[in-house]
Amino acid sequence: MEALNALLQENLGKVYTAAQVEIRWRNAIVYRAALGTLDAEGRQSGEGVQPVTRHTRFDYASLTKLITTLAFFRIVDTGRVRLDDPVCNVLPELRGERPIQPYPNPLKPGEFVEVVPPTDQTADAGKVTFWHLLTHSSGLAAWLDLRSAPDLEARRAMCLNSPFSAPLGERALYSDINYILLGMAIEAMLDCSLREAIQRLVLRPLEMSAAYSPITPPNSVPPTEICAWRGRRIQGEVHDENTAALGGAAGHAGLFGTASDAALIGQLYLDEGGGFISPRLAQEAVRQHIGDRGLGWQMRSPEGSSSGQFFSPNSYGHTGFVGNSLWVDPERQLVAALLTNNIFYGRQDRLIFGFRVRFHDTLITALERK
Repeated sequence: MEALNALLQENLGKVYTAAQVEIRWRNAIVYRAALGTLDAEGRQSGEGVQPVTRHTRFDYASLTKLITTLAFFRIVDTGRVRLDDPVCNVLPELRGERPIQPYPNPLKPGEFVEVVPPTDQTADAGKVTFWHLLTHSSGLAAWLDLRSAPDLEARRAMCLNSPFSAPLGERALYSDINYILLGMAIEAMLDCSLREAIQRLVLRPLEMSAAYSPITPPNSVPPTEICAWRGRRIQGEVHDENTAALGGAAGHAGLFGTASDAALIGQLYLDEGGGFISPRLAQEAVRQHIGDRGLGWQMRSPEGSSSGQFFSPNSYGHTGFVGNSLWVDPERQLVAALLTNNIFYGRQDRLIFGFRVRFHDTLITALERK
């Protein structure tokens, strides 16, 4: 794995200031790496600079969705709810005909993402099922600026009253709103906070170190972006603004964890649920349902995949906006968990996109030589 070591070191201070990796191959941990520091200014040496270790927790960003999915599957396995149940059975506010309209662009404040093709149709929110949420085919808005609402209750109401950005069930449109609603549904079914539900359903039984923000002490986790909204560099609290607006815990983001925690999730699916969720759900989750979507997972696309050019066609994975990825290749019995704080350098010139491809290509090349 010398080539992988060299690649990680070469990009330290360019693509990230902190990184962590765990590779599982044929049900064995074959590679681990922890590099960089937790310094808020990105310094790699100097007085008081703390190094990253394999126990350091990183902002998971959208890798949180995989843990929310596991929690929901555990409820499905009890018979309390089914994949094809309407979400309004649990969240009664999610009903009624709603417009299909442009949604705010999360990367360009003040701009909107247009509906393609434009339509005067409406969609019935009461027909949105949990399958639609998990496959990102609900058509609900991909993103809403929850910071524009005055308090937590109003922000949750924004999600429950979300307009549509595409017709219901016609295509996959990746949406944080889907998973915010899934988290709210889990809360309603268990009659407790999402923090408590995720701890009870997933983190505690799997003995994972992952936890929702805020993380204390703050300097025990890698720093992320200088946030224009909060007016400071973010460290110890979730980078995602909507999750912060929801109190630091949401279905789509908010968890901090290690590469080992992430790799454990991938291994569960390789092991067809590993006795934690039913084989039926584990198998359903990692097959293509609509577009490039499984249940919670993204299926590997022939072109432009962050898994590079060598992963098998039936591979599946997920990425996180701050610079993370988790990819699973069932043919090779391979799990690759990569955590970084690439967003430390801001939202322009995202070098992480090219780096992920090189990382996975280098990994497969190294394994093929073994």
